[in-house]
Amino acid sequence: AQDTASPPRAPAEAPVTPMVRIAGGVFTMGAEGSEEMPPHRVRVDAFWIDRTEVTNAQYQAFCEATGGTLPVFWGIERFRCGPDYPDHPVVGVSQADAEAYAAWVGKRLPTEAEWECAGRGGLVGLSFDTADSVGADEANFKTSGNDGTVPVGSYRPNGYGLHDMVGNVREWVSDRWAPVTGDPEAVLDNPAGPERGRWRVIKGGGWFSGRSCNAIAERNVLPRGWRDFNVGFRCARDAGTE
Repeated sequence: AQDTASPPRAPAEAPVTPMVRIAGGVFTMGAEGSEEMPPHRVRVDAFWIDRTEVTNAQYQAFCEATGGTLPVFWGIERFRCGPDYPDHPVVGVSQADAEAYAAWVGKRLPTEAEWECAGRGGLVGLSFDTADSVGADEANFKTSGNDGTVPVGSYRPNGYGLHDMVGNVREWVSDRWAPVTGDPEAVLDNPAGPERGRWRVIKGGGWFSGRSCNAIAERNVLPRGWRDFNVGFRCARDAGTE
């Protein structure tokens, strides 16, 4: 069962983001026909994940509290990045920026396996978070007509109560990129990606992504320091013993 209460957080001035507890367990990750991420079995421990993507207002609070640098697109209306769009997902942040924010609020980035487990919403074998297709009125992607981000939570949640696992912005995860190899029948235990490598994984689709690029198993890569107008993030944390 999933619990939508938030666990304790730190520091006291950090923005409150409701989290959902994902029970974990074994699930099938990847997609048929994918050369780098074919279907394979993965086990993840229970974890918490943010219900929505981190917003402009939340990231601004972090920068003001820590002296951090505002996103590269801050104040650019075209990308809805800045104080005029407080409830839109923040964009223009690197993986390192996202990790710094996550650490400040007492969290971390999800692993790719955790993100995909959460994104599937408890469903098996579907391309998207609730079905094998997604309509332009069900998520924010390139043909949805928004031509930019929308406030987080504008579209229906998946089966775990998580919003925008499909659409709005792509999301950084903690893994370095590597193709999946080995026995497809073996169960990988809490995979976290390779220890070395330039490329970092981003998951899901966004407002500038085509429909098929919003599939839950879809993965793309960017350098760790890249800042993009279609990429944001959400945070996770270990479930602990609560």
